[in-house]
Amino acid sequence: MSVIRSVIAGCGSYLPEKVVTNKQLEDVVDTSDEWIIERTGIRQRHIAAEGELTSDLALEASKRALADADMTADELDLIILATATPDQTFPSTATRVQAALGMTHGAAFDVQAVCSGFVYALATADNFIRSGQARNVLVIGAETFSRILDWEDRTTCVLFGDGAGAVILSAHEGEGKNTDRGILTTHLHSDGRYNDLLYVDGGPSSTKSTGYLRMKGREVFRHAVKNLADVVGESLHAVGLAADDVDIVVPHQANKRILDGTAKKLGIDPEKIVMTVHKHANTSAASIPLALDEAVKQGRISTGDVVILEAMGGGFTWGACLLRW
Repeated sequence: MSVIRSVIAGCGSYLPEKVVTNKQLEDVVDTSDEWIIERTGIRQRHIAAEGELTSDLALEASKRALADADMTADELDLIILATATPDQTFPSTATRVQAALGMTHGAAFDVQAVCSGFVYALATADNFIRSGQARNVLVIGAETFSRILDWEDRTTCVLFGDGAGAVILSAHEGEGKNTDRGILTTHLHSDGRYNDLLYVDGGPSSTKSTGYLRMKGREVFRHAVKNLADVVGESLHAVGLAADDVDIVVPHQANKRILDGTAKKLGIDPEKIVMTVHKHANTSAASIPLALDEAVKQGRISTGDVVILEAMGGGFTWGACLLRW
């Protein structure tokens, strides 16, 4: 049976120039380098410059993804940008990237699922491609989380950073088997009952302000390990694969302990887990494409490899994308 598969044709990423180390944060908030590393694995984060917007980060990552795919913006049909930190309340940040790329056709819109945003955006793009409504889609995760952090709250401000990553998804013909290249399955979930465990205490219709990120870390950790392990298992079962078939896992880069805990629960070799959280902290929707781009550039992913992308974020939202490279 012939089917349309969404194959990743190119990757790109961008991190702001400014780097803030844990040692530097010791001068800002009551914390220590040792405390941060022990609990999170984070050593530094990148912070957007004054006037550097989410769309600026997204644009740079997009240009690099297009170059990697040897494509131009004229060949794109759609742009989907995952972010919880848009340039403006409206219009979408995706349309700003569209304009900056010189793309005057097709469509562009944002997706908001916080740290799960990139997986949600991939699933959306995959469905556009499978239905025949698009052939080439630019999928972006971009954040300037430094703008919504309370820099006096040591439990949250040390955890996050800014960045962007992007991929080009292109339509290819497959046979409908788990040996096909491209996205094999995506699974998305949410449970709004847990809003108060990870949220921002502001918004246009409530406080008329942006607000700051608030989190109950211990509870989030507990839910994250279970939900991520469950959705990865669900994805493998859906296409008739097992944990031993997985070549590499590219998880949302939130916390080293979450990554280690999920790998252990799944019985996946820790060597198969891509870990970049120490370099850029939690960049929310940008973290998976940042980690993916690094793994590709380092040659850790080869044609035919089974790759899992997974994330959980505020909402709660969580999801996974299983693909063959």
